[in-house]
Amino acid sequence: MALLTPSRRPAAMSKEPLAHPLPRRRRGTGARKQFTAWLFLVPALLIFGLFAWWPIVRSLLLSFQRTNLVDPAVWVGLDNFRTLFADPLLGTAVGNTAFFVVLGVLIGFPAPLILAAIMSTVRRGAGVYRFLVYLPVVIPPVVAILLWKWFYDPGSGLFNNVLGKVGLGPYAWLESSDSAMLSLVLEATWAGMGGAVLIYLAAMVGIPGELYEAAEVDGAGIWRRIWHVMLPQLRSVIGLLLLVQLINTVQVFTEPYVFTGGGPENSTLTVLLLIFRYAFQDGEYGQAAALSFLMVLALALLSAVYLRATRSWSTS
Repeated sequence: MALLTPSRRPAAMSKEPLAHPLPRRRRGTGARKQFTAWLFLVPALLIFGLFAWWPIVRSLLLSFQRTNLVDPAVWVGLDNFRTLFADPLLGTAVGNTAFFVVLGVLIGFPAPLILAAIMSTVRRGAGVYRFLVYLPVVIPPVVAILLWKWFYDPGSGLFNNVLGKVGLGPYAWLESSDSAMLSLVLEATWAGMGGAVLIYLAAMVGIPGELYEAAEVDGAGIWRRIWHVMLPQLRSVIGLLLLVQLINTVQVFTEPYVFTGGGPENSTLTVLLLIFRYAFQDGEYGQAAALSFLMVLALALLSAVYLRATRSWSTS
């Protein structure tokens, strides 16, 4: 056996580390992973396209056709839009919808913020109050509307009975064209403000308490603390919820449909209710699709203008 001399030590006994070559990356591994990812993504894209994008495209095509959805469609070009603009009910529906939006913003938008500001000061039983505020949201909309329809009943309704005890009323809440839209806005505000209240409460928790303490040291009262501390800290949330409020009020349908059916004297006829009449009462699906397309354009324009106008205000 040969002796192991320092000059002839095997590599395993060498003090110098061996240089191990890095493993070569297999060709096509990245492409294979991308293919696998797309393979899993394709079913979701197909389902989304079939049930989301295709109805939009089909509705756009339908706005240029005349069809009863049974017989072959007839291409009529812009005739549906011409007929639509010639209908006097279109101006009535647009005006009523705009009126509902204005009332919804004036009444329904500040109400959740005010209620959240009050609830933020409550320490005992806060969970119970939050449950009661959010309860209308989980009630089915039709059930809530039927309940309020009984409240508005001019004979045995709750509101007229309560007001009668203090010498007021009775009022024809839904039977009068002067008060019908206001009645719809009151119910819609009650039914939908629970989610906004919880969002405001969650945002208020994130406001540093040092800001309130500094304002109080400077002698600011509760209203000045709300105006100069709370509202500036909530402006991004306020801006987002205001946009959501605008979009939701423009698309009002359930309240006028269940409460009044658009009456009295078309005073609660809204754009979505008019679309419903075109499609399911008159069988004019092309006109319904044309009005739907115009409504989508109006909402997109409204959102773009609003976001551009409030961008600097919400981020400053």
